[in-house]
Amino acid sequence: MKDKVVVITGGSSGIGKALAEEFGKNGSKIFITGRNAADLRQAVVDLKNKNIDAHGFQADVSVEEDNRRMADEAIKKFGRIDVLINNAGITMRASFQEVELSVIKKVMDINFFGVIYSTHACLAEIIKSKGSIIGISSIAGYRGLPGRTGYSASKFALVGFLETLRTELLYKGVHVLTACPGFTASNTRKRALNSKGNEQGESPRDESSMMSAEECAARIYKATVTRRKILVMTRQGKLTVLLNKLAPGWMDKIVYKTMAKEPDAPF
Repeated sequence: MKDKVVVITGGSSGIGKALAEEFGKNGSKIFITGRNAADLRQAVVDLKNKNIDAHGFQADVSVEEDNRRMADEAIKKFGRIDVLINNAGITMRASFQEVELSVIKKVMDINFFGVIYSTHACLAEIIKSKGSIIGISSIAGYRGLPGRTGYSASKFALVGFLETLRTELLYKGVHVLTACPGFTASNTRKRALNSKGNEQGESPRDESSMMSAEECAARIYKATVTRRKILVMTRQGKLTVLLNKLAPGWMDKIVYKTMAKEPDAPF
């Protein structure tokens, strides 16, 4: 990855920032995006303080034109795009019966259409460089999670898109990776939308027991270098995917019971 130009959406915090640091310390040139200008500026300062060649660009992945401008700016700054990491994402926590449908639309706009827009904007350059397209999906993209209908739907859609894209690009030399972290310590759950579209503020899970964003980033970096197609990161995740294929009815009960243990579970 030395001297490769890596574009990371949602790169100002959490897994995105950890990815910027991981690729950057291995010699990549880093181009990160984010919606919050202050967070973005601070992330770039932090990266540069670690001697990483980094550039920030304020953009909202759910806006198609922002993604076009992002790709143009990356090419203007670095002359090429080698790797696109579709990391920007948002989650929600509410029962489907209670949720306002605008919440699900917002989640889909960011988690799914954001990937569509950014990938389409960068694709020609990545085909030229025979580079990589990476989507940060989730186990929720293989096994639906109650209370997170919009999130699971967006990640299922993402898995299908990446699989199709991988097949379309099979003979163009482009690497497509579907990365599925398990529960990872980040600010994602604190910013999860409730039924009204407001941030819930506190994580309903014990963040201290989860995989760190840094470990998650290291695994994604290695999978990019080795050009893996699918990366399911945790033993629990691999078991969930397998058992859901073999015994979906039984898994419905197990998943329901597990998620219902969360404080203030919405179902």
